Amino acid sequence: MKIILLIGIFVWGAFISIGAQSGKSEQVERSDSNGYVVFDGDKAPDFNVTLTDGRRLKLSDLQGKLVMIQFTASWCGVCRKEMPFIERDIWQKHKNDTNFVLIGIDRDEPLEKVLKFAKQTGVTYPLGLDPGADIYAKYALRQSGITRNILIDKDGIIIKRTRLYKEEEFNSLVEAIDNYLKKKK
Repeated sequence: MKIILLIGIFVWGAFISIGAQSGKSEQVERSDSNGYVVFDGDKAPDFNVTLTDGRRLKLSDLQGKLVMIQFTASWCGVCRKEMPFIERDIWQKHKNDTNFVLIGIDRDEPLEKVLKFAKQTGVTYPLGLDPGADIYAKYALRQSGITRNILIDKDGIIIKRTRLYKEEEFNSLVEAIDNYLKKKK
């Protein structure tokens, strides 16, 4: 009886391991060259995030608005380069528009570090905490780099993704936001 029980436990463990590996490889197979596991036209994966001011947001509660998510971290040089442009060209232009939400999501850093990072970069847009990069992993391979931006329409559908800071690509993001919000008025 003990042998049968041990064999059962072994087989069950093997199935769990295989299932975990197949889910992981399925995500890798579905990723693009930038490490994204979501694509334009996909429903944006839902998440809860705690902002640096203690407020909690749930992405699905923002339906009806254009949402921009920026994944960032203080150790990311490209993020530090891009964030002042996001602040100036997107946030300052649209922060009072009730049809727009911008959330920077800081990957794997404690509150104190994120607050210091915001001050250093001069950003005033809301920043959220992503300990363990669990929100990040819903959008990109956990081991892939940042900065990256995701634009989500009023129905929760991803309409644009960017990676790193490339001036032309960033300008197309700004234009997409401007055009989308003009249509809403």
